[in-house]
Amino acid sequence: MAAQRTYALVVGVKEERINLRVDGETKRLLESASEVAGDTVSSFVLGAATTAARELLADRTGFRLGEEQWRAFDMALSREPRDVPGLAELMRTPTLLDENP
Repeated sequence: MAAQRTYALVVGVKEERINLRVDGETKRLLESASEVAGDTVSSFVLGAATTAARELLADRTGFRLGEEQWRAFDMALSREPRDVPGLAELMRTPTLLDENP
């Protein structure tokens, strides 16, 4: 009996390629797991990686608010913009990321 799949299936035209290098132990692990899942290694790895990526990014792409929280959020978005002392200067100040190596 195949194990229940717990990852998202990716459907669509496959136009791009991702290459991975793994050690022998990791390859055997992925082959065993994909066999138990009744899937190819590529499909198993892609499904697991896609699910992990969606979970990681979920809080950055959408969020839920209760009614009171939504009203407060909506009010904050509706307020007129205001100057924050020193912000413009801070944004113009070079950081370590701006410096040439």
